[in-house]
Amino acid sequence: MSSVAEGAVVVGIDGSGSARRAAVWAAGEAAKRGKRLRLVHVYTVPPVRMPGVVPSADAIRSAFEAQGARWLAEACEAVAERYPDLVVETAAREWAPVAALIQESQAATMIVLGSRGLGGFTGLLVGSTAVALAQHGHCPVVVARGKRPEDVPPEDGPVVVGTDGSESSDAALAFAFDEASLRGTDLIVVRVWNEVTDHESVRAHALAVDPGTVEPAERRAVDEQLAPWLAKFPDLGVETVVARGRPVRALLGFGERAQLLVVGSRGRGGFQGMLLGSTSQALVAHSECPVAVVRPASNGRESE
Repeated sequence: MSSVAEGAVVVGIDGSGSARRAAVWAAGEAAKRGKRLRLVHVYTVPPVRMPGVVPSADAIRSAFEAQGARWLAEACEAVAERYPDLVVETAAREWAPVAALIQESQAATMIVLGSRGLGGFTGLLVGSTAVALAQHGHCPVVVARGKRPEDVPPEDGPVVVGTDGSESSDAALAFAFDEASLRGTDLIVVRVWNEVTDHESVRAHALAVDPGTVEPAERRAVDEQLAPWLAKFPDLGVETVVARGRPVRALLGFGERAQLLVVGSRGRGGFQGMLLGSTSQALVAHSECPVAVVRPASNGRESE
């Protein structure tokens, strides 16, 4: 692995406009934290099965390296226009993109990706690849999205975090409180329940649930979970929303006016399987603001 600044904000660069916008967004994150920005391009050299007909592996590798260098330079220029004093480092790596980013995450503060990719990151946010990075990374993973694919990520509005009382949502809360404080904005904490499950287990008689009983219990649970964070951030404006419905639909609704949406890597009860399969794809594919996926551990970093 190439030398990495400990705690850098890492961005996957593939030459797409989405990746360049993600780099500028990530530069803001790095500037707020006093961290370096690390732009990483990953490429894979395909096996050469007919050396007499196609270029050699060395020629292909050289072409990929040159292309990666151009894409990294373009991203650096985009960052420098807005953050001219930020320390930026670049790296071109020959490997599988997800494996390389998981390794990068071991030293990173966060990994930031564009919402659409090409080149080495084609399909990065589709299906099992996105799930793998969210599940196995060692730091928060952020998909930098705007309202439309070509839009820059929003910079106004609150930070929104989904919680269900699980260890994963504790990590998401830690990250969300820090983000709201760094951004000088309010935080909205969303807890969603439904008739099928509660935060402890599957109900034996789901349809017999009394909403008038469940909602106060859910509110007490979230208030208890938030108590230490409210004490740590006494000046932060925090709104708590306890709602009946579907977690993804609720979070996407709040994301329409947010600048960041934060969720844990997995949950229980209403958020069970939040980042597995179609649910995770719905968040990263349809959110109108950046989505941060945080794994359990202090400040999102997985404990070893």
